[in-house]
Amino acid sequence: MAKVLAILYPDPIDGYPPKYARDSIPAITHYPDGSTVPSPEGIDFTPGELLGSVSGELGLRKYLESHGHQLVVTSDKEGLNSEFEKELPDADVVISQPFWPAYLTAERIAKASNLKLAITAGIGSDHVDLNAANEHNVTVAEVTYSNSISVAEQDVMQVLALVRNFIPSHDLARSGKWNIADAASRAYDLEGMTVGIIGAGRIGRAVLERLKPFGVKLVYYQRHQLPADVEKELGATFYPDVRDLVKIVDVAVICAPLHAQTYHMFDDELISTMKRGAYIVNDSRGELVDRDAIVRASESGQIAGYSGDVWYPQPAPADHPWRTMPHEAMTPHMSGTTLSAQARYAAGVREILEDFFEDKPIRPEYLIAQGGQLAGVGAKSYTVKKGEETPGSGEEEK
Repeated sequence: MAKVLAILYPDPIDGYPPKYARDSIPAITHYPDGSTVPSPEGIDFTPGELLGSVSGELGLRKYLESHGHQLVVTSDKEGLNSEFEKELPDADVVISQPFWPAYLTAERIAKASNLKLAITAGIGSDHVDLNAANEHNVTVAEVTYSNSISVAEQDVMQVLALVRNFIPSHDLARSGKWNIADAASRAYDLEGMTVGIIGAGRIGRAVLERLKPFGVKLVYYQRHQLPADVEKELGATFYPDVRDLVKIVDVAVICAPLHAQTYHMFDDELISTMKRGAYIVNDSRGELVDRDAIVRASESGQIAGYSGDVWYPQPAPADHPWRTMPHEAMTPHMSGTTLSAQARYAAGVREILEDFFEDKPIRPEYLIAQGGQLAGVGAKSYTVKKGEETPGSGEEEK
């Protein structure tokens, strides 16, 4: 019997299950690159249900208990007295989400002597210390592509929300006002602007595709340049140095993974080289930017607005300065946990668990680390050095 510990975000404040706005969701069978969506042997949920919260349990309880395994689900993850800390030492599998990450630090991995598998229900395993996972031979997996389009859609939405000054204008309408001059004084057309995508992987490329019809000039930075025919199709120009790209953009959309080389990429120095009044959108990871540098740039007017749904730590404290800085359009980390995405990443977690328990190979596109080294998609997305802590995997108090 294995003990599976899942750390999921809390249920809706009005109780579970919620009243759903729609009766069904579209059935997606393939991702844009042609790969198939998760294909477990079975699922015990209805697509469109809220699966990512504690009571949703990712639809796993029936499957796990029918095979003799134990499932422990909690949202309590903060501090030494949390349920996460208490249940971790004898857990065989830990499941977490980027939206409510259970930070698997080196210290925690060392305490979890039974731990064999860490699964990210979604995309992005930077809350796991990958060096420590490799040292302790812990397999790290995530459900690659499950919510990439979900995040890309929110990136586009937040670009428009900033440029068109949507949030303040909406607030005027909700408060019974009709201050057109105030609403229009910070509103612009996106058409004709230069938009830069930092990281043209699955999410970044989807953002490029969705922004092309807006009549913008598209530029991108990526470790590996896209094929020439793809660049031509997108009308996108490659910049090998992010410092050159940010100087010319009106909007910067950050889609890069978090690792040692991208940690605090957008700091005071880099932001100072941007056009005055540029916008930054970040739905990737909070630690890709320097928190206080963003505040200073927003307050000084160096950037015209900042939007995103990623913070550090998560959940963000009530006094986090991004909640109150001017010209922000922040949300809790929810872009990748739409009900549509949850159906895919819950099925992907089930598929990973089935393969793990049946001693079958886990799909390479799901693997981040295995056998003491980066593996699968992780070898292409992350860079770690021995003795170097993975950014984002530190204690919440860091």
